[in-house]
Amino acid sequence: MSAVRRHKRQTGSVVGYEAAEMISNAELLELPCDILIPAAVESVITAENADRIRARLLVEAANLAITPAADDILAERGITVIPDIVANAGGVTVSYFEWVQDLQSFFWTDEEVTQKLREIMVDALNQVWQLAEKGHSAGRPLTLRTAAQMLAISRVARALELRGIYP
Repeated sequence: MSAVRRHKRQTGSVVGYEAAEMISNAELLELPCDILIPAAVESVITAENADRIRARLLVEAANLAITPAADDILAERGITVIPDIVANAGGVTVSYFEWVQDLQSFFWTDEEVTQKLREIMVDALNQVWQLAEKGHSAGRPLTLRTAAQMLAISRVARALELRGIYP
């Protein structure tokens, strides 16, 4: 067993492990890495720290982890952001699966749920990515966030139109 695991079992935390270097949450966000996944708190990446983010890809797993001003800075720096509307939609999607199953009194296995979720999430990200690659806004490529919002708005508008609610 590693010394870190032993320390965690004895103390309940990795905090205080003698061979570790303590860093703040703010410093953690600014470490060099390939992928950064802010997954717990909103507004952790702001205009104040966006210029110090050293990840090449951010996956916004927490709702609103990146402020609009920070999003602009990251886009200008060429850092790819997979927005919360795409990255953390899995829970809502699985809740929908549960609702559908309850209505039908027919239940899927964990493997079936995982397969259906994967298909939907991969398809959603692909659609967003393709729209972002095609479109341009103010002379620059669309961010994935803008593309996701455009797709969402167009789907709502189409649904209203099909229902005869939208002119």
